[in-house]
Amino acid sequence: MDVHAKLDELTALIEGARAMPMSASCVVNRAEVLAHLDELRSMLPTELTNARQVLEDRAAVVAEGRDEADRIIEAAKAERARMIARTEVMREATREADSLLTAARTDAERMQVEIDDYVDGKLANFEVVLHKTLQAVEKGRAKISGRHELESLGEHDFDDLVLPE
Repeated sequence: MDVHAKLDELTALIEGARAMPMSASCVVNRAEVLAHLDELRSMLPTELTNARQVLEDRAAVVAEGRDEADRIIEAAKAERARMIARTEVMREATREADSLLTAARTDAERMQVEIDDYVDGKLANFEVVLHKTLQAVEKGRAKISGRHELESLGEHDFDDLVLPE
């Protein structure tokens, strides 16, 4: 039986006691009330011990919860710091990559202009050589053509022709 049930029995005993006429007092069996009080006293240390144990357990659970919360907070702070550091490394790497990419594009454009100039110069030289070769071919063909004309004239009789001396 628990303390509350024992208190309910005492309350019922007093409520059911005979009333004294013309008074708010009542007659109760002293031995019975004292027996109930003794039982209540013997129950109280057990109940108080149990209550103390529950309070201690509660305090331990709360302390354990606080420790766990502190550990979680510290882990979260460490994770945040790690993520911030990784983010900073990522930002720096992105800046470096952008810088390298810009430099590479600039170098590629400069090299393209240089290559175009070089190829244009080579083609111009080749054009000059081709032009001179074409002129030489034309002269050679003209020479050959002139010889053929002389040969065709050679078929005529030049014996009558007198050359000045």
